[in-house]
Amino acid sequence: MTHGPPLDGIKVLDLTQFMAGPFCTMLLADMGADVIKIEKPNGGDDIRRSGPPFINSESAAFMGINRNKRSIVIDLKSGEGQAIVHHMARNAHVVVENMRPGTMDRMGLGYEDLHRENPALVYCSISGFGTTGPYKDRPGFDLMAQGMSGLMSITGVAGGPPMRNGPPITDLNAGIYAAFGIMNAYVSRLKTGVGQHIDASLLEAGIAYTIWESAMFFATGVPPGPVGSGHHLSAPYQAFATKDSYIMVGGANQANWERLCGAIGREDLLEEERFASNALRMQNVVPLEDTLQDTLSEQSTARWLEVLESAGVPCGPINDMAEVFADPQVTARDMVVELEHPLAGTTRNIGIPIKLSETPGSVRTAAPTLGQHTDSVLAEYEYAPDDISSLRTRRVVR
Repeated sequence: MTHGPPLDGIKVLDLTQFMAGPFCTMLLADMGADVIKIEKPNGGDDIRRSGPPFINSESAAFMGINRNKRSIVIDLKSGEGQAIVHHMARNAHVVVENMRPGTMDRMGLGYEDLHRENPALVYCSISGFGTTGPYKDRPGFDLMAQGMSGLMSITGVAGGPPMRNGPPITDLNAGIYAAFGIMNAYVSRLKTGVGQHIDASLLEAGIAYTIWESAMFFATGVPPGPVGSGHHLSAPYQAFATKDSYIMVGGANQANWERLCGAIGREDLLEEERFASNALRMQNVVPLEDTLQDTLSEQSTARWLEVLESAGVPCGPINDMAEVFADPQVTARDMVVELEHPLAGTTRNIGIPIKLSETPGSVRTAAPTLGQHTDSVLAEYEYAPDDISSLRTRRVVR
């Protein structure tokens, strides 16, 4: 028997836009938190206008990371708008913001301001470089963080130009770490009754991904470079061209290396001293790649997948997004969900990637239209209909 989602009853005020902050709050919303997205007038979250494509004036990018939320529009530059946020924060569990450091403080909505009124509040700030240090005032975007964190120095092929990871990896990882920090702070709050400030940055989120490469640098003092689809520590562990496309092959450990050689009819490689161990294969990775490539180019990807899977060799195709969402494993794990949007109609979204046996999360509602819930949210916070109408007339809310 399952129960309600784990964060049911948790109120989150979401003062974020673009990618890292909304991704963080989406993760909380998926697990049942009541996320109220506070947006600015004149267009709301800037990612609403980030396309193409656009879906009836709603961008696909916005729809992808703002599901399960409610939208309210408040003019945070006005004193009355700031007062509304103060009122809401007194009854909230979590506040998340990703404005440039100092912006919330200047509006009287920083951690210290809201913590005084609600000592149990968990307050999370996400920025490019953090709230301290010499770069704290710089604007921070994923591209800069990927470059400065070292990620772009280890991405791509040797001798090629700098290359970013396809997804905005530091944005997304910052959002994940922020959500992780919020959950840790909330557990602490349950024990102590006191909230705290979480400070997450894109730069540190990028550095945190360089596990292997940082370990190599710390051990040798030599910065590793890009290795294409290969690996810095294991071989063969990479993509190879087949007769018709590409295939990923993981023959990294000794058992899988031996299975690979047997499956593709290259038992002769097991007799070569230069390929006898992973360390030797790494030392001789170029001739190793060349000889395996000669063999793997003789058959189609589908044929090699059949051969390698039957031999227990880790392998897989390189799917485009259409192939990903048609994959039977992906559909069996509910990684594609359909949602009804008031403007766009039936839309598709990514499912929840973690499955809880007793208190699962869920994808319940599509991303909100701008200000869709302004009146209902204000009513929940005991604003009378006449007060809401007056706030609208004065353009404090929209």
